[in-house]
Amino acid sequence: MGVTGVGKTTVGTLLAQQLGWEFLDADDFHPEANLAKMRRGVPLNDEDRRPWLETLHAELTKRQGKGENVVLACSALKEEYRKTLAAGLRVSFVYLKGNTSLIAERLRERRGHFADDRILSGQFADLEEPDDALVIDVGVTPQEIVSRIREKLEI
Repeated sequence: MGVTGVGKTTVGTLLAQQLGWEFLDADDFHPEANLAKMRRGVPLNDEDRRPWLETLHAELTKRQGKGENVVLACSALKEEYRKTLAAGLRVSFVYLKGNTSLIAERLRERRGHFADDRILSGQFADLEEPDDALVIDVGVTPQEIVSRIREKLEI
């Protein structure tokens, strides 16, 4: 979890590959209306996110019911969102944390993604840092981040 541009997809993909788990990117579950807003640089609000989070929870529930392990890359910015995602499931949250200037720089270099640095300030405004997540600083390589995640979660 974390704000846009923090490396959720990169780290999540690498982690899932190493573990032999399925990787899911929450961005793939957004309805077109949400994507269109973000392309225009308009931050999503709670009403935009609610059905998206419920869809993600349903997908996680289905997969856990089948005995599948997944890594989900999802912003999960607010405590309420994390509760929706985790309700009734075995979930560990990893908070990829970085400062605004580093993430803004990454976003300016990113090509072909619907979200850019115009929504970053809104994401930081919405962010409620978790008390119950593994916190990893993103100022290191994705491989080092994955190593730290695996070490701390013992996976």
